[in-house]
Amino acid sequence: MRFPRGRQFALTWGIPDHFGGMTAAMLHRSRAFVREGGGSLTVLTLDDRPDYPELEWKLRAEGELIDEMQLLNIWDWLREHGVKRKPGGHDAVTELEPRADDEVHVRDGTVLCRRRSKDSGESAVDRFREDGSLLMTDRETDSKRVVVFYDESGAPVRSWKSVWAVYRYWLDALTEGKRSFIVIDSKTAARFVHSYQRDNVITMHIMHGSHRRSGDSDALRASRREPFEHAQEYDALVTLTQRQRHDMLADGAHPNELFAIPNSRAQTPSVPASAHHRGRGVMLASLTKRKRVDHAIRAVSVVRSRGFDVTLDIYGDGPERDRLQQLVDELSLSDVVVLRPFERHAAARFADADFSLLSSTAEGLPLVLVEAMAYGCIPISYDIRYGPADIIADGRAGFLADDGDVESLARAILREQTTTHDRLARMRRRAQTISLRYSDPVVSRQWARAMEIALESKRARRSGDVRPLVRARKSLGRLKRRIQRVTGLDR
Repeated sequence: MRFPRGRQFALTWGIPDHFGGMTAAMLHRSRAFVREGGGSLTVLTLDDRPDYPELEWKLRAEGELIDEMQLLNIWDWLREHGVKRKPGGHDAVTELEPRADDEVHVRDGTVLCRRRSKDSGESAVDRFREDGSLLMTDRETDSKRVVVFYDESGAPVRSWKSVWAVYRYWLDALTEGKRSFIVIDSKTAARFVHSYQRDNVITMHIMHGSHRRSGDSDALRASRREPFEHAQEYDALVTLTQRQRHDMLADGAHPNELFAIPNSRAQTPSVPASAHHRGRGVMLASLTKRKRVDHAIRAVSVVRSRGFDVTLDIYGDGPERDRLQQLVDELSLSDVVVLRPFERHAAARFADADFSLLSSTAEGLPLVLVEAMAYGCIPISYDIRYGPADIIADGRAGFLADDGDVESLARAILREQTTTHDRLARMRRRAQTISLRYSDPVVSRQWARAMEIALESKRARRSGDVRPLVRARKSLGRLKRRIQRVTGLDR
């Protein structure tokens, strides 16, 4: 397969130490683009993390970054390359005097960033080169902002009125006027990208979460308003499910292009039905309120009270660990519900598990369900926006429960536990078949065609000639129908 000719970038805000979810999906997709398309790709970050050289080494050692993938942080790049001098006066700003309450980022003993927040919400930031010289000052006062860059001697060489302008400068320097595709994963990073419009750059913002508030189907999340208010300023928006795509249109989004493309997964070894230990549950989730892990624990308690010997291993870290452990102890489940630490490759635990649980308040598309299904582990999930109902054929390849209803979740586990061995084996095979639609080759082809359509759409908007766009859309339709026939999933 081939992607449209052009440079490939994936833009996110930063990469945390124990990442999952969006960051894991972004890195996996990027590897798939390189492997399936045969090109190269650069991952871009905007945060002030000081240890990117060590992080890149670690990610390569763990296989998260592969050959033909590069990791670039904006501030590290600017420390190395600087900015082009712009004629005119640029007033220098006094460097911050160190204070104990400053937020400081240090590399090898050198301060790279000093950040100070004021009570009014206005902030001041100084960034430095690795030799300690001043790189830039960023000041916000009276709703006005000035960002000044300095050369190695300390002389000001260029200034902007916003940090967004610095971001745009950086993207221009990386794309060099060449055709480029930027997939934006982070909603924080996406806030400035709608202001970045270039004839040679295709911007595609992928929404990893629900745009609607939990429990209120008509209300938009404040953090998701950006794609609606500036929909036509991105070249394309991407949702993870058709259901969310339809809801976005119904909710008033008017993007140039709107695609539904799921996250993908790598091929997993075939696991026989006999490998799964009946009654063993596995859950992969960050220990946060949004994941409602306490619901899963309570549901297991209900199932055990009805005479079924089920267990649950929960892999993940987060601020709710102590509270969840207390709940386990209160319910006398310490021998059967175990909170285990985060594991990078915990999905392999599904290989011998009977079922998996998902109890989140909302998702974009919970790839953890697909990972479980690929191993033949039966997924059991709340029917939330978005994903579970798009992935799970209730009673055929998994079980759905009413959103937020612990008793309903317990009943779903009981349905799985009382299913006959032969029928459960058929369900496991069906789940593995369904997971094929999320394989790297299948999903990468969808991305390649979506990029072609976004490119033709941009050309059409510039020229007024829509004929190439019509052809590209017809080709994408044929591709989707072919995928459905090959996988037998044209339900």
